[in-house]
Amino acid sequence: MPLWAALLAAPAAGVAMLLAFPPYGWWPLAPIGVALLAAAVHRRRLRAGLGLGLLTGLTFFLPLLSWTNLEVGNLPWLLLGGFEACYLALMGAAAAWASPVADRWRASWPVLTGLLWVAQETLRSTVPFGGFPWGRLAFSQADGPLVRFAALGGAPLVTFAVALVGGLLAAAAWAALRHRWRPLTGAWAAVIAVAAVALLAPVSSGAVTDDPVGADDAVTVAIVQGNVPRLGLDFNAQRQAVLDNHADATVELARQVAAGQAARPDLVVWPENSSDIDPLRYPAAAARISEAADAVGAPILVGAVLSGPGPGQVRNAGLLWQPGGGPDLDQLYIKRRPVPFAEYVPFRDLARLVSKEVDRVRSDFVAGTTPGVVATPAVTIGDVICFEVAYDDVVRDTVTGGGRLIVVQTNNATFNNAEALQQLAMVRLRAVEHGMPALMASTVGVSGFVDRDGRVSGATEFFTEAVVVRQVRPGDGTTVATRVGRWPEAVLVLLAVSVLVTAGLLRRSARQATGDAGSPAETEER
Repeated sequence: MPLWAALLAAPAAGVAMLLAFPPYGWWPLAPIGVALLAAAVHRRRLRAGLGLGLLTGLTFFLPLLSWTNLEVGNLPWLLLGGFEACYLALMGAAAAWASPVADRWRASWPVLTGLLWVAQETLRSTVPFGGFPWGRLAFSQADGPLVRFAALGGAPLVTFAVALVGGLLAAAAWAALRHRWRPLTGAWAAVIAVAAVALLAPVSSGAVTDDPVGADDAVTVAIVQGNVPRLGLDFNAQRQAVLDNHADATVELARQVAAGQAARPDLVVWPENSSDIDPLRYPAAAARISEAADAVGAPILVGAVLSGPGPGQVRNAGLLWQPGGGPDLDQLYIKRRPVPFAEYVPFRDLARLVSKEVDRVRSDFVAGTTPGVVATPAVTIGDVICFEVAYDDVVRDTVTGGGRLIVVQTNNATFNNAEALQQLAMVRLRAVEHGMPALMASTVGVSGFVDRDGRVSGATEFFTEAVVVRQVRPGDGTTVATRVGRWPEAVLVLLAVSVLVTAGLLRRSARQATGDAGSPAETEER
């Protein structure tokens, strides 16, 4: 590709991938974006691949993560988006480095593209501070057929399939421009084959219904979206109002149950931050939650901020509150992946030199150590809190630990509808990945239930008070992806590393061949 065309293709790749994600949801554009970047960096020097990958990353991540600047300002948003873009810059350089492999074995170019994408996302989801997996290709495919690969190998396999199709599209375009019809036909046949395999992948369905008559093992679950007084971080100053909203909505649900207008729930789920007043320390907060639980006659999973364990420390918790019994401290989940620079500040003194906004995080959230397996009288749930849904191991641990319903408690009040929809897309993938129903409970939306095939039921509007009641048939977590865990990702990353090593050997061989192409005198003359 000429350099001028590559300089156009790189940002176009970022825009195409951006539009594949919610709130746009044009999922077929994801492989097109991959194809554009693959073509732009092929046969480039390392620094050119680095620059073109960075250009793609900036046009993708900055608008994708624009919801982060609503309250914390432009600097943290630009730093985060720019940092995430650096991973695509590294991948662009890696793809340029691996060009000799694609040239030697042309059929390997699409596979190579898929492997490098998985390796990039694995690195980005791991370092630093546990990584930030937002914007993985897999999370753009909740409405597409390739999401079915999640049941076989989780998010990494979905990303590989998307990038593989992108590589095939690049190879098809290359063959068409050179009028090579056999490679062109082969590339399109491979695209069709990938789609066919995805459509044949086993996916369960029918896990959620609003029909009051269901299977014997079905449980009735209510999501309470209480809403908040106003948008922004300052809503924490109105903690009592947020708690009252959720308690009042639950009491109203109890009134509807008594009037025969709603089914009695076996479990009520409140979102993250529904009680920022520690109910274990403040009797007034405990009394309001008990009032709601006693009225509805069902346990409530409360999203609570708990003090301690040390001074200046707090915990983000999912706490089961029993009617007539209060908090069940044996069924308590503490968030395992607090968000760096949002829920805790690593290297606070150093970070303050960059932006004094870090001091808005007044207390550091302490990470929990055990998976979110919470046993309620009706069903054992796998509880994950907010951004944790993006991390493969956090969700899988709840399923392998015995959870039969994935519950995502989140607070989107400081962001916007785009962030909420992006998060819901992750919940949808997790439901397919583990063959298990799921739900997302948000303070302000979007809340809703998700079938095992990723379909959404009862989605709420943004910034409204809402209660959604559904019957849920618990899953058993027996998909291939649940059983094999991180093995598909490990194999794909290992293959990516082997490709880069092979590219190095080919480059070394080429240099040696050039050096041996004549006598020293002839070489000097040249």
